[in-house]
Amino acid sequence: MAQASPRGRSTPAGYLSIGQVLARLAPEFPSLTSSKLRFLEVQGIVTPTRTESGYRKFSPADLERLRLALSLQRDHYMPLQRIREVLDQRDAGQDIGALVPQSITATPRRYRRDELIAAAGAAPALLGDAITAGLLPGADTYDERALTLLRALAGLADHGIQPRHVRSLRQNAERDVALVETALAPLLRRSDTNARARAGELAPELVRRLDELRTAFVLTALERITP
Repeated sequence: MAQASPRGRSTPAGYLSIGQVLARLAPEFPSLTSSKLRFLEVQGIVTPTRTESGYRKFSPADLERLRLALSLQRDHYMPLQRIREVLDQRDAGQDIGALVPQSITATPRRYRRDELIAAAGAAPALLGDAITAGLLPGADTYDERALTLLRALAGLADHGIQPRHVRSLRQNAERDVALVETALAPLLRRSDTNARARAGELAPELVRRLDELRTAFVLTALERITP
């Protein structure tokens, strides 16, 4: 567990304010807010140093701890209790390689367009088709999530399924987000930071449940066309 830091000592060089932490993490987690950071502090994910005036200061280790926790929550729908266990094991010097995908513990990589196409094993035109279909943004560089998406599109293209054919999946995802937003509306309408942070914690859990339903429906439908 993150160790409590004393209040009133001079803050070492290299420590970040809450605003600087948000700026550092924004490229990976654009929806991250100061309320969510405070909520993660309350939940024991991170314990920043406090200045004499009570302001939070985050160390480089705090920043990495936050990045790992947020990645596990967003990409793998891991609950906070389990995230704390993973972080505690890491703090104790235990190997968490079997618990955490390598893509999370590694330094985040950005791909140029040509690099993304090569890494995904995609035809050069497929990226343009994905952008035209609204499945990927038009950008100079892309993250690991874009690589996962383009790799999946390349696999589908091998069987004649093109980006334009799966545009409805993006639309369905947007409807799922709207459904989650409606479910969380009572929390989102409240002005206190804990309620809004709680909404941020629940959102991935609701998405995971929707994914489970979608998978069950698809597998049931497949039984009609496969022996």
